[in-house]
Amino acid sequence: MSRTSIPTRLLRLSLLLLITIPALAKDTPLQTIDWPVTGTPVVRFTFGKFKELSGGGKFRGFVMDTKAENLTAKAIPAARFAVYLFDKNKVRIGEDIIALNNVGPGEAVKFQTTVNASGTPVSVAIQDLAETHKEISLTVNSTPQGAMLRVDGADARLTPRTIHVGVGRHTLTFSKEGFSAGNFPLEISTEDVSGGSVSYELGSSSFDSIELRDGSVLNGDLVSISGMDVEIRVGGSIQHIDRNKIKRVLLTQRDAPAPNLPPAVQPQL
Repeated sequence: MSRTSIPTRLLRLSLLLLITIPALAKDTPLQTIDWPVTGTPVVRFTFGKFKELSGGGKFRGFVMDTKAENLTAKAIPAARFAVYLFDKNKVRIGEDIIALNNVGPGEAVKFQTTVNASGTPVSVAIQDLAETHKEISLTVNSTPQGAMLRVDGADARLTPRTIHVGVGRHTLTFSKEGFSAGNFPLEISTEDVSGGSVSYELGSSSFDSIELRDGSVLNGDLVSISGMDVEIRVGGSIQHIDRNKIKRVLLTQRDAPAPNLPPAVQPQL
């Protein structure tokens, strides 16, 4: 090997590196976004760098090379996403729509996204357009049944009840006379589907309960039980119930009253 061959090869290698490094930097994507942002990703978007279109005026046109990958084992028949553009101050300056149709399992599609902006965009965000409109149905029940159900403060009648709620966080409130009221936090994600159920057990009864054979229930303070008669105080008044009309008596736990002790006497010295 001649002495002049080594510098020649080093020169060629240096020139190759100088050509390759800019090419790799050019292919580096601007941003990669997985949707949804929580849970198992379904779609991965890869956005290329902004390329400004010729023209002028108040709004400027930009184009991005975009790739959408289906990360699941199921086909995506149709989906629409909003694309939001932000400047360096995190101010939204433009938006557009991306539509995906018939994307097979594991398939990737490439296309260009053209947007108008009122400034210079530096970052991208996406949102599924179905997120804010999606509603699912749930069956809500309680133990005992017949509790008043409120969804986010609005009356929804008695349990059991089928409700329709959108994506996001909700509060289910249960109340029933004679039982401690309570709240149930409910969170609906974009991946949830209709057909689920929620069951809530109310707190222990604060009153004694007498269930009659006709299905009605009396809640109050049990006073006495004799061979053929039951006394119960309901709303401050005493009611006498024929024992033959009674199906079941449920007694709530109470603390025993303190004995009537004589007042303490100061000892005499």
